[in-house]
Amino acid sequence: MCGITGFWTLQRLGPDAPDIVDRMTDTLGHRGPDGPGTALHPESGLAMGHVRLAINDLSPGGKQPLSAAAGDVVATVAGEIYGFQRMRAELTAAGESFHSKSDSELVLALYRRYGLDFVQHLRGEYAIALVDLARDRLVLVRDRFGVRPLFFHPGTEMVGWASEAKALLEHPAVPRRLSRSAAVNQLVQVMVPGSTAFEGIESVRPGHLVVVDRCDGRFRVRTQRYWDLDFPHDGEWDDLEPQQHVEAVRSAITDAVALRIQADVPVGQYLSGGMDSGAILGMASAVAQTSPQAFTIGFEDPAYDESDIATKVAEHNDAQLQIRRIGEGQLYDDNYVRAVWHSERTFYNTLGVAKMLLSQTTHAAGFRAVLSGEGADELFAGYPAFALDHASGQLNPADDLFVGAILAAQPQRHPGFDRVMGFTPGWVQPWVSAWHRVKPLLADGLLEDLGGYDPLEAVAQSLDPGQLEHRGRLDKAQYSWIKTMLDGQILSWGGDRMDMSHAVETRPALLDHRVAETAVRVPPGLRIREGTEKWVLREALRYAMPDFLYRKRKFAFMAPPAHRSMTQSARLSRLTDRYLSPDRIAAGGICSPNRTRRFLTEVPADNAAANEHDKIHNHLLGLHILHDLFVA
Repeated sequence: MCGITGFWTLQRLGPDAPDIVDRMTDTLGHRGPDGPGTALHPESGLAMGHVRLAINDLSPGGKQPLSAAAGDVVATVAGEIYGFQRMRAELTAAGESFHSKSDSELVLALYRRYGLDFVQHLRGEYAIALVDLARDRLVLVRDRFGVRPLFFHPGTEMVGWASEAKALLEHPAVPRRLSRSAAVNQLVQVMVPGSTAFEGIESVRPGHLVVVDRCDGRFRVRTQRYWDLDFPHDGEWDDLEPQQHVEAVRSAITDAVALRIQADVPVGQYLSGGMDSGAILGMASAVAQTSPQAFTIGFEDPAYDESDIATKVAEHNDAQLQIRRIGEGQLYDDNYVRAVWHSERTFYNTLGVAKMLLSQTTHAAGFRAVLSGEGADELFAGYPAFALDHASGQLNPADDLFVGAILAAQPQRHPGFDRVMGFTPGWVQPWVSAWHRVKPLLADGLLEDLGGYDPLEAVAQSLDPGQLEHRGRLDKAQYSWIKTMLDGQILSWGGDRMDMSHAVETRPALLDHRVAETAVRVPPGLRIREGTEKWVLREALRYAMPDFLYRKRKFAFMAPPAHRSMTQSARLSRLTDRYLSPDRIAAGGICSPNRTRRFLTEVPADNAAANEHDKIHNHLLGLHILHDLFVA
């Protein structure tokens, strides 16, 4: 895992290019503590940067940027390509040569042999920037689920890219301005796929590559999808017995875990109190024949703390467990500001802050790579909202804790989703409610300036209708979540951005694309069966986890909201006074100072209203911290 950046210009590089690429690279230093590398091709207008986190091939041979023997192809790679040893052997037998033991070098050989179709041969989590100097072509690639981030600036005179948007902001051609439409979206949580918080900076979408050709004195930019999660048409799932589906899922996950525990450094495990990470720990222990080191978060609020369960799971597997206990005063202080700097977007819950602190503990313990359980709820229908969209689903009474946060207090509908999907999914409904409360807080005339902008309509319109047609309700709900919230939340401020704040690479085994392709063939009635979420996954991994975990219902892993603690409320008030003063709100230009300040003084009476108020307060705070950090 690493960080990559660079830029490509129409003209020869100017004398300031080395300094610019150095600044861009240095900005990503937290992602790669093992040293930076740069490559300059002045005549071609190309500058590339890389910061290294050595996990495979710890020798100097693993240093990047990479260059083909002929010097006509240059590349940087962040992330991991699994099964590379077998592919290297096959390519060597076919006449290719390699000069290191790094998985990243495989990209050059695959590109030489297959051209743009090289992406079809990749398995893993990666972000790639490849420049074919002979063809005057830049190729940006992001893995199928977007585990690794990749951003780009499609300028007319310069195209830039980076693992984090802040590196692009170091280039003088990239404006330092927040996107007003993205700001509106962030206030209701759901980002439009492919967008970022900043004007002039886009995100490469998961499963896509961006191809930039330089010809006739201009850049031609095109985006193409190379993979998508393709649910079968309604009623066309594999005609297998339930146990056959269970065995197929088990086989796919076993293979994915076995690949991800291979590294030239020890691989640990992130552990919560849930079934997903607990079962992965059991599988990893069985495959490796050792008990990995595990890491978990402990909260002071017992309603949200799962460290006792995690401890029991670790003991069941004879694993060592290190608990990062997080006091109430640690979530709303300078850690919050640092988390916004790393995430480059707002967040509705301080779990991202807690994850940042967990990665600090993991790094201090000497671990650079960890397995994690992300993806289980997405692929096997584990989230409480999915039960609302499934005919046999019912909410767990324990989910009352999350009403107003990730569940709507009252049923909500949105015309955009109703039109595109035929209904408003349960996961969207709390954000519909939030939009009703956020809309009056916006600055006068803002929405009119944006052409009557509706943030949820923009998200609905971003979904591929061809992937929604002739699919069932549960399939549509899962697909729409995966294309939006998985990328924009789970894998960003809940994943890579917080983990890599301290150079820890997460390896979500369940987001292996072959696991996903197996999961979508499972009928909805086996994903949620008789009210039991993730039934097929639960059965597939039943004996890889303790029985109490097998019988445990889904509990959303979140940090305690501020309103549950006087200490947290006081800390939040101090951050609010600092970043949400009337002058700073006015300077941001997104919200009305008077109406926003009135909202901030509200004291909701019940838990659901308090949860909703808390998440909007977090978004308001994060948005103005973004403005302070990157614009003001």
